[in-house]
This record gives sequence, C-alpha cells and structure tokens, in this order.
Amino acid sequence: MTADPSPPKFEFFDRITMTSGDSPGPLYLQLQDAIRQRIEDGDLKPRATLPPEREISARLDISRITVRKAISGLVEEGLLVRQQGSGTYVASRIDKQYATITSFSEDMAASGRTVTSEWVERGSGRITSEEALVFGESLGSRVLRFHRVRCADGEAMAIEMTTVPSFALSSVDEVGASLYAALEAHGNRPVRALQRLRAVSFDAAQAELLGTVVDAPALYIERRGFNVRDQMIEFTKSWYRGDSYDFISEINGS
Repeated sequence: MTADPSPPKFEFFDRITMTSGDSPGPLYLQLQDAIRQRIEDGDLKPRATLPPEREISARLDISRITVRKAISGLVEEGLLVRQQGSGTYVASRIDKQYATITSFSEDMAASGRTVTSEWVERGSGRITSEEALVFGESLGSRVLRFHRVRCADGEAMAIEMTTVPSFALSSVDEVGASLYAALEAHGNRPVRALQRLRAVSFDAAQAELLGTVVDAPALYIERRGFNVRDQMIEFTKSWYRGDSYDFISEINGS
C-alpha cells in the first residue's frame, strides 16, 4: 500500500497536552488516545502519513521511546500501518461482507473506489491434479486461469488466482475489469459458494507483488463458486492485505 504523497498538516500535535502524573495515565497511552481520536474524527484521513517519530517527540517534548510505544500500539490495533521506507500512515480499510457473493470490482465500486488489475497470468491449459480434484474432472480437461493483482485507487490490495472450466467462457480475453461480469454474460455467474478464510503471512513473492513486507499479515480466502445449474464454475484463491480489510458476517440465532 502506498501512503499519501501529500503530507497533511499536523498542528494538532502542538495542541496535545501531555500531563505527567497518575490520573491522566501513561504518556504513551495519552498520545495513543489523541491520535486515535483524530482518526475517528476524520482529522487524519486514510493513507495520511504521520510525521517522523523524532518530530513528534520534539513537538510534544517526550521521548522517542514513548512515541514509538504509542505508535506500535496503534499499529497492532490496525489503525496505523508502519512500512519500511514509507514511514507510518493511517490505515485504509475496506469492509467486505463475507456472507455475500460479490467480486472485488463490486466491493470497490460500493466503496467509491476505482478498480484496476495488474495481470500476472491470463491463459488456458490442462487441468492440474489439485484442480481436477476440486472440479471432479479428468486430467485431460482444459481450464482457464486468471492470476492478477487487484488494485483500488492505484493501491495493490489483493492477489487473486482463479480457475474456471473451459465451458464457462468463450475466451480468456473476455475478462477485463471483472471476471464475474464476463461469467454473468454467459449465464455462469456464481450464485452459491463455499468459502474458507484463515490468517496467513505473505511470502517474498506475494509481498513483492503487493509492495509490502515479507511476513506481513494477510487473509487467505479459498472460494468454490457454483452457477444457477449447480455446476462448479469457479475455484479462487485470494490473499487480501490484513492491514486493509475487515470481513463482516451477519449471524442469526436459530
């Protein structure tokens, strides 16, 4: 994720009063509360870059250790993101409904963001052993594969690796911004899906594609989608940035 290249003004740091003593609490917690409140109030916008720790320390006349401890706590909360070479910036998070079948393009459009894709692979080939087991097809079958980095407002947000059976589309070239739009044109949009989500870390290749660091937190989703005729139409593996996504699911009692 790329931080906002236009640094905002941070006069509010000059207005923060750090009070020593028992009642106000530790200094690092006071600073955490102040920054958290500015984020909640909208004074600190998503992707806004914070000043360097040494500048915050000088403005508030507190130690850099205190500043670092405060910022580290907000990074753990997911409110801030610390990236080597880019500094520390306000996280830009997306709420994704885990219980609904929507595409990345649809999720980003609902958030008012512009979607682009960086293709890693787009082609057809013989089915692999793993794909054959998933689709219940013979090893001689052919499938279409789509491997891409999904971006919103120019930021790399997720990696998708999708396999669909060859009957689902006429050509891989039909897929532009949205795979689901292409599938829907052929009556093959998924209407039911089985999904599995787990927390993982990005490996070196994935981190490079997304412009993040090795072992950064990620959310892995494996989806098996079925069309209206209950044919399996999609096998997708996705890796989402853990610092950018909140997956939301509504749960009803029986």
